[in-house]
Amino acid sequence: MRALVLAAGLGTRLRPLTNVWPKPALPLLGQPLLRYTLGVLARAGVTDVGLNTHHLAEVMARVATEEAARFAMKLTLRHEPVIQGTAGGIRGLRGVVEDEDVFVVWNGDALFTPELPTLLAEHRASGALATLLLLPMPPGASFASVDVDARGWVRRIAGRGPGGDNLQPWHFSGVHLLSPRVFSAMSESGPEDINRDVYPRLLAQGAHIRGVVVHAAWNDVGTPERYLAAQGALLRGEFPDVFGKGSPFAHASGAQGVWRAEGARLEGTAQGPVFLDAGAVVHSGAWVGPNVYVGPSIQVPDGARVTHAALLEGSAPAGDVERELLWQGGGRLQA
Repeated sequence: MRALVLAAGLGTRLRPLTNVWPKPALPLLGQPLLRYTLGVLARAGVTDVGLNTHHLAEVMARVATEEAARFAMKLTLRHEPVIQGTAGGIRGLRGVVEDEDVFVVWNGDALFTPELPTLLAEHRASGALATLLLLPMPPGASFASVDVDARGWVRRIAGRGPGGDNLQPWHFSGVHLLSPRVFSAMSESGPEDINRDVYPRLLAQGAHIRGVVVHAAWNDVGTPERYLAAQGALLRGEFPDVFGKGSPFAHASGAQGVWRAEGARLEGTAQGPVFLDAGAVVHSGAWVGPNVYVGPSIQVPDGARVTHAALLEGSAPAGDVERELLWQGGGRLQA
């Protein structure tokens, strides 16, 4: 199995955090978001991965190389000096996947735990050109919908396509299962979006594109609020621990909702869920939790109160921290 991870996005809603890390490299419970993605792909039997870069390309390439090695995956990197969009990113990595009967495309900014082996088998049996993994629309969200008919065929994406009667709108997860035949509908060069350009073109030609509703935890980690929501969901076990070597819990012990990695010390008070990474210390008189991550070797001083926050590696909390992300060099982002 082979997969492509799209990792060239700018992550504008998370600036200035994404001025330090490209979004797929963001640390989440101390691990790059990409590690969670590769853990799910590895569990499905993926051995070869292609990944595109643009924003903070050197950082993204380094993290991708380290994480692919962790899962013994062969990695192909392609840099885009000018961002090429989702279809352009897939097209640029065509050589990685064009000999497969089906391959996976995964938006690199999504935390998601679908059962890929079953979905891949269903896709192969369907004969469809593509299968889009769909979800119920998140409450209050304004994502462009994928509209599906009663037989499960996609008829409209982001308002584009032939449409039809009695269509059901769904939210796109960012994961596609594709046949290499999709390349025939792509432009030869230039930026292009697969949902807004390529799929409508294929629908106009009568191609079969499936939409399958998946009941699995999902978070696009797209804003400070959603970052902290993803952190809390991981800590509460709402994402099943299918990440293998990528699991943040692999080398930590937990009791009463408080996870401690090697060398972490809790001398003050913690209200779970909380994760204390290696060497972190919560001093006597300090309070952490709920929904708090304390990065490696960080000292939470006496008198500090930290709630709904992420203290990323190198940060130095002082006083109260609530609904914030802190990182090295004094970076702060309010949720």
